[in-house]
Amino acid sequence: MKLSCMIRKQHYQFTTVREVLGKASEEKSGDHMSKLSADSALERMAAKVVLSEMRLEDIYENPVIPYESDEVTRIIYDDLNLSVYQEIRNWTVGELREYILTHSTGMPELSRISRGLTSEMIAAVAKLMSSIDLVLASQKMRHQAYCNTVIGEPGRLAFRCQPNHPIDDPQGILASIKEGLSYGSGDAVIGINPNNDSVESVTKLLRMSHEFMQRWEIPTQNCVLAHITTQVQALRNGAPISLMFQSLAGSQRANEAFGMNKEILDEAMALMLRYGTASGPNVMYFETGQGSEVSLDSHEGVDMQTLESRTYGYCRHWKPFMVNNVSGFIGPETLYDGRQMIRADLEDLFMGKLHGLPMGIAPTYTNHMHADQNDQEIAGMLTALGGANFYMGVPGGDDVMLSYQDTSYHDDASLRELLGFRPLREFEKWMEKMGIMENGRLTERAGDLSIFD
Repeated sequence: MKLSCMIRKQHYQFTTVREVLGKASEEKSGDHMSKLSADSALERMAAKVVLSEMRLEDIYENPVIPYESDEVTRIIYDDLNLSVYQEIRNWTVGELREYILTHSTGMPELSRISRGLTSEMIAAVAKLMSSIDLVLASQKMRHQAYCNTVIGEPGRLAFRCQPNHPIDDPQGILASIKEGLSYGSGDAVIGINPNNDSVESVTKLLRMSHEFMQRWEIPTQNCVLAHITTQVQALRNGAPISLMFQSLAGSQRANEAFGMNKEILDEAMALMLRYGTASGPNVMYFETGQGSEVSLDSHEGVDMQTLESRTYGYCRHWKPFMVNNVSGFIGPETLYDGRQMIRADLEDLFMGKLHGLPMGIAPTYTNHMHADQNDQEIAGMLTALGGANFYMGVPGGDDVMLSYQDTSYHDDASLRELLGFRPLREFEKWMEKMGIMENGRLTERAGDLSIFD
């Protein structure tokens, strides 16, 4: 395995696959803070050259975190299709990139080959791609999942109605739910981030959202984004849950910091399939994002993008209905500005889709980042062009409980209109029945909460 190259009469020598992956990454403040990034644009290019000539077998034989010490690595490797891997193990990363981007390679070929790729291989090929490469490759892949509704059908774009409230006031949450639904946001899920993580409070929010869905015969899912152990206890107590949520990361140490492991996820999924209110079989909802391992000091010397790809390899074990990326949620210590946020969103959409996941994107940013609404809207448009399954719908685009910026109900409607997309099939019929959509377009009654009187 060659780990060196010459550029402009300067010799660059790397020591490990992990170092090459880190230094081939586009500039990110989290990698710089962790001392994993290239020292210059020329060193970054040298790392990309070395990476492009590296064989997939070299990456397979050198996982960035050892199999013996890391649960995430074990799940990625144990779930790999070895027959497919054997067919492609002698490819270089550069050849993998060319295969993905060639016009004759489509969804069937990419779905098959993905089963033989480790997460590090997927991260590696993303590092060799430009922004237009990532959008083009992402657009080739479309993954469906079924909970109460089908997400991921061609020509359809879904949204999570996110009616958070700083004190979990039921009336405030209900008002936001009604507003979101009236603009067509909520077909992916009505998902509430609770301020109070107690079983009692979470159960109350689950019952409220479930009863509202039943009363108005809304074809969607409900979820309260508490810690998974809290949701499990609420489910055991009889709370109506359509989707089970948890944030995940790309290293075992980071997941342990989240209070999470395979055993807990296995138990939650088994309980959801037995006691959850959804038809299924896809009953899990995961949230990820570049930088969580850095913020938890659990990166194990691995760059943020590679860890994010490993998170997707971990996620796919439980066949989720939704995977929601929130790479800009942490702040400038991981993604400094809008440019870094946009690049991370494009990388994450591609990597998640190549893992076979029903990916959604939240082009989020915090108020202390060097980013603004223009950056967010660019990220939203580019990832929608790349075929993201869903986005968030936040009242006014400003989450008053979590204090960050995300797509608003109006942004949701604009993205659909801009690209000619429609709501999820079952939800569109409900919107037509409520008089807020006709022939795929919002009517004058959209945004009118009196439809729920």
